[in-house]
Amino acid sequence: MKHSDPRIVTIVTASLFATAAHAQSSVTLYGMIDNGISYVNNAVNAKGGHSSLIKEDEGVDGGSRWGITGVEDLGGGLKTVFVLENGFQANNGTFSQGGAEFGRQAYVGLEKDGIGALTFGRQYSFSDEYLGHSYATGGLTSAGNYAFHIDTIDQLTESRINNSVKFESADFSGLKFGGVFGFSNEAGAFGGDPTTAPGGGSTRDYSFGIKYRNGSFSAGFAYTDISFPLSATPAFKITIANINPGVVSDLRTYGVGARYNLGSFTAYGLWTNTRLASANGMASTFNAFEGGGLYHFTPALTAALGYTRSQLRGSQDGTWNQINSSLDYSFSKRTDVYLLAIYQKASGSNDGVPVQAQIGKTTTYFGPSGTGASNQLVFRLGVHHTF
Repeated sequence: MKHSDPRIVTIVTASLFATAAHAQSSVTLYGMIDNGISYVNNAVNAKGGHSSLIKEDEGVDGGSRWGITGVEDLGGGLKTVFVLENGFQANNGTFSQGGAEFGRQAYVGLEKDGIGALTFGRQYSFSDEYLGHSYATGGLTSAGNYAFHIDTIDQLTESRINNSVKFESADFSGLKFGGVFGFSNEAGAFGGDPTTAPGGGSTRDYSFGIKYRNGSFSAGFAYTDISFPLSATPAFKITIANINPGVVSDLRTYGVGARYNLGSFTAYGLWTNTRLASANGMASTFNAFEGGGLYHFTPALTAALGYTRSQLRGSQDGTWNQINSSLDYSFSKRTDVYLLAIYQKASGSNDGVPVQAQIGKTTTYFGPSGTGASNQLVFRLGVHHTF
């Protein structure tokens, strides 16, 4: 079962009460750990070919993390809010997000009842917040980061914007909207700097979205644009399995999703369109179509099945078909175990080089399937705990 995002739901709270009227503050510690054993039939070996792999893999049903969130009541419906969130590797204890101490989120701002929140820092794009966590298999089921699209090229997860100012509205009868802008913070390069070395140059990013919920139905739209994605720290991913589009000057993605709950069954669908443009005028477009359903046999036992078809067209081509299945059992509101079975088949070639398969939002899970292999089959047993 996909737990509520710890960015929103907190478990342990320490509250400090001031003596002044209406002055109440709280600081909350929260977190999540996910780990387990995974098998894949094809992964790149030391010789460049392909072999099977059994590994301990962490951060699948959500990245392992811990964080602190705080609120200070300023009176009159106005409050200060902040979040500091660290990502880590549960199998070796190292930091994620390029080694940043608070690489998942770090922001502070003001929130006004009935209007919304204005915040500043390292924050999520609306493709991540309004689409990935609400209408994608990766956001709704225990398949998690194995089910998000290859290298999260369409920003459905791990889409964070540095040096950003963000506004998100209050809930107006089920309607919410917002926008975020990330400054390059480089003199003479407001639109970003095309330095190609990771960590060099600068990037200018923006994103906006809208979502609506009415009873059992919800829908959302989001748009994100990232200039010089390799210049971000850490750099945005631009590869797709064994396809490297080279120097990308702009990554633009948008999508729309919907979901409907009918008793114990939930159906969902999502489409994203992503364009990778280079400075020499070459471009490729990545389209992903996915849909699926979840069924709650009991409050503790949930099964899910989803299908995704991804197509890359333009200066480079490729097609990937993926089936995601999961079975999740919750021992409590905080602890569950899950089984995954996922299959992906790749087709196409570029300059005579066959396209390879790659399951997962990042190459750190399995990477491409390897020379001579165009499919990946994954099985996993995992445990997930929130605190």
